[in-house]
Amino acid sequence: MATLAEAAGFRFITVPAEAGFPGFQAAVWSPCREPAGEVKLRAITLPATQNCAVSGEKLPLIVISHGYGGGFVGHHDTAEVLADGGFVVVALDHPVDAGGGDMSRADTLAALTERPADVTRLIDYMLTAWSDHAKLDGDHIGFFGFSRGGYTGLVVAGANPDLRKAIALCPENSPKPSCAELRRNEISAQPFVHDQRVKALVIADPAFGPLFDREALKDVTIPIQLWASALSAEDKTGGEVTLDYVSVIERNLPVRPDYHLVSGAGHYAFLPPCTPGLAKKRPDVCTDRPGFDRVAFHAQFNTATLAFFRKHLVKAGQ
Repeated sequence: MATLAEAAGFRFITVPAEAGFPGFQAAVWSPCREPAGEVKLRAITLPATQNCAVSGEKLPLIVISHGYGGGFVGHHDTAEVLADGGFVVVALDHPVDAGGGDMSRADTLAALTERPADVTRLIDYMLTAWSDHAKLDGDHIGFFGFSRGGYTGLVVAGANPDLRKAIALCPENSPKPSCAELRRNEISAQPFVHDQRVKALVIADPAFGPLFDREALKDVTIPIQLWASALSAEDKTGGEVTLDYVSVIERNLPVRPDYHLVSGAGHYAFLPPCTPGLAKKRPDVCTDRPGFDRVAFHAQFNTATLAFFRKHLVKAGQ
């Protein structure tokens, strides 16, 4: 395993469609020994080196899952820190609710069943079809998820949420398609996809807390670092995330998580500090409460995330 790299290598991959599931795009950050460069995307410039040779062997893998309307670049600073620390990191665009794609099904119950399946398909691809798959350690895989990505991680780790309880998130006369499905009792009987290859979980403000009672979480026994923003209820999350909901998950997990409550933080504080252009375009996502320093918080957040994954996924002596 590479212990320290000078810059995060960066490349795009495409996971092909299969058996009724659409293909999707993802991005890979990896340990890289070349000087730091810049990768210019449409809305942001990343401090990374495109197509840099992957440095190291038997590298642990981290999968990153975004929130509603997010995308693979949504936690780029965390990905960079993890890659510089010796991990290969892959972040995907979930086809059902990535902001740059078709959002027509984002508010259906399909989002809750398809997202975990995306993760397993991505891990399969990384371990068998990715050009540098031989450099990965398939026995040491972790997961990072925010908001709906946190929900996704819990299911991947073994949770079986009761989708019928999502009716608690439906105000009377809600126009959401998922609420109409629930009222008509149109709930898929398809079992949730779990993946025992994932051995450690970092999740921030996981969505859909009411779905995760003790029974739903009884099989989630891997190490978890759980983050909660104190003021998420004040943000526009579609009612999917509140501190109370995250607290329900924290209490119902069978193994006590490494729990962090971030005072003064809103839900979107877990996203990277915004560029001036993005701050002007999306003040709802980029504006923090008075006195809250997102730059300073992310330095602490990313350091803690790296330390947690190193503790649980890196073999002694590497």
